[in-house]
Amino acid sequence: MAHELTVQELEKFSAEFNKKPENKVVARAAQRSGVLEASYNDRVQGQLTRVFSTELDTNNVTNQKHSGRCWLFATLNVLRHAFGKKYKAKDFTFSQAYNFFWDKIERANMFYNRILDSADMPLDSRQVKADLDFAGSDGGQFQMAAALVEKYGVVPSYAMPETFNTNDTTGFATALGDKLKKDALVLRHLKQYGKDDEIKKVREKFLSEVYQMTAIAVGEPPKTFDLEYRDDDKKYHLEKNLTPLEFLHKYMGGVDFDDYVVLTNAPDHDYNKLYGLPAEDNIEGSLRIKLLNVPMEYLSSAAIAQLKDGEAVWFGNDVLRQMDRKTGYLDTNLYKLDDLFGVDLKMSKADRLKTGVGQVSHAMTLVGVDEDNGEVRQWKVENSWGDKSGVKGFYVMNNEWFKDYVYEVVVHKKYLTENQKKLAEGPITDLPAWDSLAVSYTHLRAHETKA
Repeated sequence: MAHELTVQELEKFSAEFNKKPENKVVARAAQRSGVLEASYNDRVQGQLTRVFSTELDTNNVTNQKHSGRCWLFATLNVLRHAFGKKYKAKDFTFSQAYNFFWDKIERANMFYNRILDSADMPLDSRQVKADLDFAGSDGGQFQMAAALVEKYGVVPSYAMPETFNTNDTTGFATALGDKLKKDALVLRHLKQYGKDDEIKKVREKFLSEVYQMTAIAVGEPPKTFDLEYRDDDKKYHLEKNLTPLEFLHKYMGGVDFDDYVVLTNAPDHDYNKLYGLPAEDNIEGSLRIKLLNVPMEYLSSAAIAQLKDGEAVWFGNDVLRQMDRKTGYLDTNLYKLDDLFGVDLKMSKADRLKTGVGQVSHAMTLVGVDEDNGEVRQWKVENSWGDKSGVKGFYVMNNEWFKDYVYEVVVHKKYLTENQKKLAEGPITDLPAWDSLAVSYTHLRAHETKA
């Protein structure tokens, strides 16, 4: 039912506000320092101790800077910790620019696939609009990074360093997105008029142009490199003329991404079902994005088990909620906005997803957990925002924040129940690009935290 505000109503609202003297005091504090600072809960710092009963041996952190590559950084952080543990080289880092380069080419190819598949749909249809919104983005998911590593391998960070355009992807992402959308109009036209013989040639030209743009912005990836590092005992190591795939298979041969499962907690969807996001896959014929939806306690228990076995855990979360960059606190009681405004702002996790309030806005790495008689107190988090954020780049998260704002963990299937192992094999229920889970990841790509 439509309602038009009246002068009488507005006067009533003003009177109700002004009859409470405390509103004026709160308003002055909020207007001077901002609503987050005015609602900051100092008691949190006495509860988050940064001491953990289980903790991986980590040291330096990485920095995605002004880019949406957290999903790639988190994946490579998990791999580098595995490398560091195996070869006693905890400061070793992989090149994010290397896999980012190949992602641009592969993702363009998948974009053209989708545009041709939907050529008979109106340009303003939900599917086509979702595909166009995806163009040029640099956010992503765990399986996208895993697919890139499987196909192209990895290289040390020194073999393909960051550039201005990987540290700040804004300009390149805009230019690439514009090109892809322009290409989409051409491909749709050719498909609609049955000019299939021209499509292959035009598509190859478009992909060559994408390669050219990416090589200019990022640099061409090395075909070989020399592996050179000192381990934690200061022992020197050198192996010459390795290809990226040779390096992966020789030094990280024990990692099989098929053994890992993304457990998700999306209470607005049916539990004990395997969901797919085909609109998000980045490499044709490679790993698909699959999410096994289970209650939250399974995400926690599997992550703890993996940490206790000495392996880091990739996790997707809504980092923009109840987070302080300076201290590195992630706590559900960090900002008392309900108290500040005098209104109830609480929503269930399911309702947050349904309404778009909840979303996977970031990916980070779990590297520690603190338990007291089986009860989880807090988690140690490795972020990818550099060492000036949090305490030397590490955050501390209370368990309530984990329950409320963590949506995914990536764990080895050995930590699943027997029934979950069977569910992880399929069948897959594919979700459309506008589903609350898919929309969440699309939003991540468009509005990734730029640090």
